[in-house]
Amino acid sequence: MEIFDLRITVDSISGRSVCGLKPGDYFEVTNSAELRIPNNKHFCMYAIASVLPLLPAKQRKMAADDWLEQDSLVACPDPEEKMIMKIERIRSVNLKASDLT
Repeated sequence: MEIFDLRITVDSISGRSVCGLKPGDYFEVTNSAELRIPNNKHFCMYAIASVLPLLPAKQRKMAADDWLEQDSLVACPDPEEKMIMKIERIRSVNLKASDLT
């Protein structure tokens, strides 16, 4: 089956950055379920939690008119930060369903 590796990047922060992230910071989801954060970096677990439910869908191709196929921006739940993250497909990966749980 074909799925996509994803990069979730801080697109903008128009409020007060409470968690210390800045635009350009990112994490990746690879090989279906591996979360990768660059060395010596961090990512707020609450920001990750807000984007997490959307990731399995974004890993797969959807109908062109599906709203999730067209939309890739997610807001962090902290109202003071006003942080927006962008989900991007960075590469296609072929995996066998039998290798996954």
